[in-house]
Amino acid sequence: VLRRRLGKEHSPRRFHGKCVIERRHKMRFYTGKLEGTQLLFAGFEKDTFLYKIEDYGMKFSDMTELVCTITDEQKDRLLNEREGKRAYALDEIQILPPIVRPRQDVVCLGINYSEHAKEASAFSKEAFTKDKPYTIYFSKRVSEAAGDKETIPSYKGLVDSLDYEAELGVVLGRDAKGVKAEDAEKFIFGYTIINDFSARNLQTRHKQWYLGKSLDKLTSIGPCIVTKDEIGNVADLGIRSYVNGELRQNSNTGFMIQTIGGAVEELSEGMTLLAGTLIATGTPAGVGMGFNPPKFLKTGDKVICEIDKIGRLENTIGE
Repeated sequence: VLRRRLGKEHSPRRFHGKCVIERRHKMRFYTGKLEGTQLLFAGFEKDTFLYKIEDYGMKFSDMTELVCTITDEQKDRLLNEREGKRAYALDEIQILPPIVRPRQDVVCLGINYSEHAKEASAFSKEAFTKDKPYTIYFSKRVSEAAGDKETIPSYKGLVDSLDYEAELGVVLGRDAKGVKAEDAEKFIFGYTIINDFSARNLQTRHKQWYLGKSLDKLTSIGPCIVTKDEIGNVADLGIRSYVNGELRQNSNTGFMIQTIGGAVEELSEGMTLLAGTLIATGTPAGVGMGFNPPKFLKTGDKVICEIDKIGRLENTIGE
């Protein structure tokens, strides 16, 4: 009876003999344009339609504000008060990156899959060899992210080795400082897909990765943020990429060297990770520089990054 009253997204559990209510919010959040206006939308498990969040009387200036401030009560309303609300098909909306302008630089983990470490070192030992058993962290400037179906500039004359990297993105929902690995999930709002486009010639030339990762529009995010409740076990998600239909990367998040919890603990030990922070968790083997000869991207190429339970992020390389 209690389960029926609370709806399917709530379930009771026993704690020291008392019944405690666990709220589960299986949903996904999008940023999109409708008739030229940028809006926030919510989607739901096994539901192909989206709902304007403002139709529920909720006002958030952008996705970062939603991630930082939305309450469980508001999530309950989104889940349970859809009746009578206008439902929009995905093709009615121009889907934008869920977080168009990240609050801070994206925090990235480098060389976080062992097979990618091998291929990267083979391409350039000086630039990519990891000779100590510590996680590599770097940041990626994102003045404005690219979204699903958006064209990525090729930077002819500046970049001669544009590469792709499919990565699981973590979105924090609370400020994190001094967080232990086992508690990290409490600080996570949800997950997304990131294509960490990289200019390899700039990476190797400058002996560090910031410039080669941070050119305008070289970070694609999307198509949405999926809540952690819908994802479940984040350490067992298939992660793949395709270029012009050819499967290039095919791995699983379970092969990450540094775990998400471990990264949050290590980073937050000495710095505050603000709510809304994006963490890119590294890419598996199969990137362009890993082939012999390398298979770098060129104008007209279509790149798809895919992660189980999140979806597909598609981009085409432009001029």
